[in-house]
Amino acid sequence: MSLRWRSYLWKEPHPALPGEIERIETTWGVRLPGEYKRLVSLYQGMTPVPNAFNIGRNSNALSVLLTVTEHPEHETYFIQHKYEVFQPYIPPRIYPFGDTPGGEPICFDYRESLEEPRIVLVSTEAQVYPVADSFQEFLAGLYDD
Repeated sequence: MSLRWRSYLWKEPHPALPGEIERIETTWGVRLPGEYKRLVSLYQGMTPVPNAFNIGRNSNALSVLLTVTEHPEHETYFIQHKYEVFQPYIPPRIYPFGDTPGGEPICFDYRESLEEPRIVLVSTEAQVYPVADSFQEFLAGLYDD
């Protein structure tokens, strides 16, 4: 199933400016997955359709792809801001890229691999739950709820 994208923060797509993704990689000291970089450069601040994913026996949803572009009116959706808010409560080498409807971050987990991060969800209680072994697997597992 192919992904479509719908508005969330803005009515129209808001492509990332050159260098913004690389700035995040430099700040965090990681290499972000290629497919993520392609998608966020085009669809930051948008919602994928379908957007539901399994987490153990439960499900959740990716409500918004966080932005790599900083906008004062949408600061809470800026990827670096989200990281700074959650960083004291999560293990090192876990970085957010999306939000659930409840505001829980969906993250890249670089604790086991610096090349191919796993995908995890960090709960409001700061528990880390595995979601997928890669960003590609995460995308492939999205479904309509």
